[in-house]
Amino acid sequence: MEILIYLVPMALLLGLTGLAAFLWSLKDGQYDDVQGAAVRVLSDDDVRK
Repeated sequence: MEILIYLVPMALLLGLTGLAAFLWSLKDGQYDDVQGAAVRVLSDDDVRK
């Protein structure tokens, strides 16, 4: 049971780190154009000669 003294704060720290990374990516605009990548896959701009 003494291991919980270490595991609980580590789990909280990892969870808060993941939440901070998600909020940072949200603020940075990573999720602004969710349909753009799907449309770009379908376009055939690579013309081979």
